[in-house]
Amino acid sequence: MGEPMIVSDPNVMMGKPVIAGTRVTVELFLEKLSNGESIEQLLESHPRRTRDAVLAALRFAAEAHRADAVYPVGTRPA
Repeated sequence: MGEPMIVSDPNVMMGKPVIAGTRVTVELFLEKLSNGESIEQLLESHPRRTRDAVLAALRFAAEAHRADAVYPVGTRPA
């Protein structure tokens, strides 16, 4: 198994998970994708990143949310 594609270092981006060897956060990729950018558009704006890096960010986010936790969501007023 190779080196991890997603890493966290307290000295880089305040410890947020980033693409290894960069300051590009998983959070940034998730925000861009959730705002409608395609993977191809994301890669155009970050030409040194790869499709594998984007998919690694998505896998990381999915794994992070597998934890046994309850996430409150907005409620509608009565």
